[in-house]
Amino acid sequence: MAAPGPEDWTRSVPALGQLDDATRERLRAISRRAALPAGTKVFGEGSPCQAYLILLAGEVRVQKVAESGREIVLYRVGAGETCIVTTACLMSGVDYDAEGVAESDVTAQVLPAPAFRELLGRSESFRDFVFRAYGTRISSLLMLIDEVAFGRMDRRLAACLLARAKGTGTVTATHQDLAVELGSAREVVSRLLKDFERRGWVALARGSVTLLDAAALGEN
Repeated sequence: MAAPGPEDWTRSVPALGQLDDATRERLRAISRRAALPAGTKVFGEGSPCQAYLILLAGEVRVQKVAESGREIVLYRVGAGETCIVTTACLMSGVDYDAEGVAESDVTAQVLPAPAFRELLGRSESFRDFVFRAYGTRISSLLMLIDEVAFGRMDRRLAACLLARAKGTGTVTATHQDLAVELGSAREVVSRLLKDFERRGWVALARGSVTLLDAAALGEN
């Protein structure tokens, strides 16, 4: 699965633009290209962290699964991004406390744990890249905590539908998928979707939700 990546792959990641030449050359030399098919478990809860991934294409869903089986999506890692759960595990030496799943075919550069620590220790520009990504994601996680703890579920569901429709007007997801996304129960999501449908905001079908009145959803 792993093979040397092209020499100029760092140029396709805008966040790496501030790397000095020596760090860029070292990063290219010690990283490897990986291709992960959709559905691949990138890492699992309780497993050791062995590498730092920089995504070049595709998307990885990072989620937490409770003992009861309830799930909540913490965030998604897209092209040009990194996973802060991985960063935290590499820096602390603890095992993963969440899981990552490839939602689509993923292409990434893989930096083995020893190489990650080497660059973190010797390169200021690489440290800046790592900690800037970490800080940005922490902010979004704090917003998620606030939403889960204090936000109205109907508003969170409406915002989720608008975000996932991505301008197409249709969300391809089951009620269970949306419940996982929001850290809620399927029954709660189904009840709210039925209410949205009754109001004429959405049309429900098996495995999909079509947005009929995005403006009303946004004002909800």
